[in-house]
Amino acid sequence: MDKARIVKLIGGLYRFKNLKTGEVFEGYAKGKFRKMRVEKDSSFNKNVTMKTKKDVKDIILSPKVGDIIYYSFESDQYMITDVLERKNELQRPDVANVDQVLLVFSAVRPDFSFNLLDKFLVILGYHELRPVIVVSKIDLMTPDSLDSLKIDLKFYEKFYNIHYVNSKARIGIDTLEGIFSDKVTILAGQTGAGKSTLLNALRPELELKTQEISFALGRGKHTTRHSELYDFGGGYICDTPGFSKVDFEFHDHTILKDYFIDFKAYSDQCRFGHSCLHLSEPGCMVKEKLESKEILQSRYESYLNFIEILKMRKEKY
Repeated sequence: MDKARIVKLIGGLYRFKNLKTGEVFEGYAKGKFRKMRVEKDSSFNKNVTMKTKKDVKDIILSPKVGDIIYYSFESDQYMITDVLERKNELQRPDVANVDQVLLVFSAVRPDFSFNLLDKFLVILGYHELRPVIVVSKIDLMTPDSLDSLKIDLKFYEKFYNIHYVNSKARIGIDTLEGIFSDKVTILAGQTGAGKSTLLNALRPELELKTQEISFALGRGKHTTRHSELYDFGGGYICDTPGFSKVDFEFHDHTILKDYFIDFKAYSDQCRFGHSCLHLSEPGCMVKEKLESKEILQSRYESYLNFIEILKMRKEKY
């Protein structure tokens, strides 16, 4: 059996690329994937409710784009015979084994949203995905306005890589050239932030392909939606509709703090340690750092906002 990565799926037909030779084949998944038993510690064993304990259970498993698989040639066709454990997986877009997310936010038109940025960072943290923040359309700002935005974003630079670009003029594009090598990257971010324009600036030869991909992915009405990996910068890029629904995939508000990377850095200094929710507890180091402006007020406001969103959800067990 040979090992490959699935790069495309449409109508039950898989396209996969041999990891050693780079050859591309098309085939189907064996019937055993319709139902399989997974152990408690399997990456396929997911809880979508507030229940924390995982049990051995039967699941319906379908190979997805990004999966590393074994395949063989049987009865005059290629068949996927096994799917290897996933390091992560997404539902919207439906992709597995993603290494990083290019998080594209516009400086203006639409205006930069710190609350939305914080929400994306929580979601990516939950999925153990590495974000690379790209601020686009910097040419539409005055120098003073851009400097002000950079000051506000300086705090985030402690934890994340941030790039400022003008895609049309290819300003700042060179700083992104090497980040795709040996990685599977997806795009996400604000609607209207110029993700396709950024792709074309990075790889001008993709201009026609990007338009074709966009049509196939259903950015127009009544078209088939699918995810597909494309060779890009020494790795793969997944040009999908992105996170079509930017929402938290967990219900327990008490774990939210674990996905605020700046809070986590101080939580062991709280009086109640990692059990501190950084709300009204005495001896909270996060609140102290907020007072001393070592944590952004907007970050804490996002945290409170997200806590309320999660509390208002109907609990699922």
